[in-house]
Amino acid sequence: MERREFIKKLFMRTGIGAGVAIAGTAGLIGYYQPRKEFYHITEGTEGKERLDVSKKVVVIGGGLAGISSSLELARRGFDVTLVESSAALGGKLTGWDIDALGEHFPVEHGFHGFFDQYYNLNEIFASAGIKQDVFSSSPGYPVIFNNAPEEVFGQTPKLFPLNVLSIVGQSRKLDIISFLKNEKGLLSTAELFKYEYHKTFSKYDSIDFMTYCRNGAALPAFVDTVLHPFADATMNRMEMLSAAEALRYFHFYFMGSPEGLSFRITNRDCMTALILPLEERLKQLGVKLRKGCTARRVNVEREKVSGVIVDTPESGSPLFLRIDPSSVPEKGFATYVTADGVPIMVGRKGLGYHAYDGRCTHMGCTVTPDAQSGGFFCPCHAGRYNVSGSPVSGPPKAPLARLDVANEGVMLVVSSKEDSGDGEGELLECDYCVVAADVRGTRKLIKASRLHSPEFQSSVASLGEADPYAVYRLWIDCSLDSAEFPFYTVSGYTYTDSVSLYSLFQEPYISWAKKQGGCVVELHAYAIAPKDIRSEEEIKATMRQELYLLFPETRDATILHELFMQQSNFTRWAPGDHTHRPGLTTPYSNLYFAGDWVKVDAPVFLMEAAVFTGRMAANAIFSHESLKPTPLPIVPMKGLFA
Repeated sequence: MERREFIKKLFMRTGIGAGVAIAGTAGLIGYYQPRKEFYHITEGTEGKERLDVSKKVVVIGGGLAGISSSLELARRGFDVTLVESSAALGGKLTGWDIDALGEHFPVEHGFHGFFDQYYNLNEIFASAGIKQDVFSSSPGYPVIFNNAPEEVFGQTPKLFPLNVLSIVGQSRKLDIISFLKNEKGLLSTAELFKYEYHKTFSKYDSIDFMTYCRNGAALPAFVDTVLHPFADATMNRMEMLSAAEALRYFHFYFMGSPEGLSFRITNRDCMTALILPLEERLKQLGVKLRKGCTARRVNVEREKVSGVIVDTPESGSPLFLRIDPSSVPEKGFATYVTADGVPIMVGRKGLGYHAYDGRCTHMGCTVTPDAQSGGFFCPCHAGRYNVSGSPVSGPPKAPLARLDVANEGVMLVVSSKEDSGDGEGELLECDYCVVAADVRGTRKLIKASRLHSPEFQSSVASLGEADPYAVYRLWIDCSLDSAEFPFYTVSGYTYTDSVSLYSLFQEPYISWAKKQGGCVVELHAYAIAPKDIRSEEEIKATMRQELYLLFPETRDATILHELFMQQSNFTRWAPGDHTHRPGLTTPYSNLYFAGDWVKVDAPVFLMEAAVFTGRMAANAIFSHESLKPTPLPIVPMKGLFA
């Protein structure tokens, strides 16, 4: 079939109309293209640039949402305090240093790709003076299958339908002739170009993406080769991913993107390349950074937030727990949880007891008793503490907080030590508040605030986290001669969903590999199904076997060092979640939400969604103060065939 005939048939069958089709192929290609737009701002676009009299804003959460909101507010004259519970900003882009093999290495949560349509994210990078030389363009997007030949999708044309045809044309599994001849599959695939927020969510949010695909919404081979591997990168399994959210995701990343399938990677760790320059820019703008400071609750007076109560190392957080002494094991520690959800570790010490606050001092993750050492282990970032609570390896620098244990009748009472302060926390007064924490932090904050707004509180409580993910980084004594790309998507394996070869694109791993004749490989499991949850050693053993299958030359190599992390902090996008998801605004006129979990009608996802909503929250505050809003660039609001 000629390309002209294909486009005519495709456009006619998808409702564009014969009158348009006969205008000719060139006209169609020129007219029906996704184009960069600006998000509609309903409130006045005119106004002052800066405040005449400064107002106080407390931003809770130092990830991309909180950073972007703080940047916008500070440059317009607001007095901004940014509160972050961990010791460093960045959220999922944060990093830390480890000592391994006699050298110093930066590590992070896992590999990140920066796509060209991350318009808002790229703007805040530029505002911090981050140069393009910290990025390298990815040479292609390869997908390795466990039961089919490898597929390599290179830089695709930006013009529709050439972008789709190039994906099919580059594929070994997809036959472009069969693709064009299969009218039913062709037209059902065209449904992917019909994204329209209200209609898509009304029709498809109640079903999962796997069901959507199995019901014939796209060519089966196209599903297996393209949709399934790419959908896994939402950090949600297809069986648990809303079909509507998946359609938004594909619209944003490819079907509706004017940028084609191109992304960049950082040639240095994200902390050094991106987060530290952003932090320096925040300081230049006068933002007060309160790192290692946890927001406990918001104070509300007369339907407005008057301030935020925070825990500091000086004030501490009041902890109190009654436990049955018979539940404490003879050896090791038992884990208990306070009414506020704080983990506490209690063990026996001679004839008495000792207890620790179970929150890791690095980023507040929950530590677990380590039977092997008798101390504690943080699985999120591989931090280890000895039996006295002192850090011995990994990123934590401060010891676990010791708690008092007292006998009170037949019960043990565990509480904060007397020298930890008055336990009331510190009040940060504010005129506005932006909650830009992750799902878990936001749920905890709103619950503790006791806001007496049942519907609002229920909406926040309904937020969920996706299945756990794992990151396994290996220093190996052999080179990967068969690897042609720095990053691979992987499909069909139990755990491994992607492979990142840090020794091919990031320092100091490049230099280490050249010097040692080895490589540094990171295996990433995007979302581990409940049936596949195993012990750390079992998961690591399986991932190593999968590495051997992916790159056989590693089978006989020696692993010189390894770092394994398992976490659960990505947003859940399950069927039906969207209806109850909280939006930007709240029942309180000066309280706003920001984060990738916030309900918005804009086609944004993951990092771009975090930055976009952070800027949206700032714009909402600007509207209150009659300031000119910040323009928000986006990919088209609707698909080509909407």
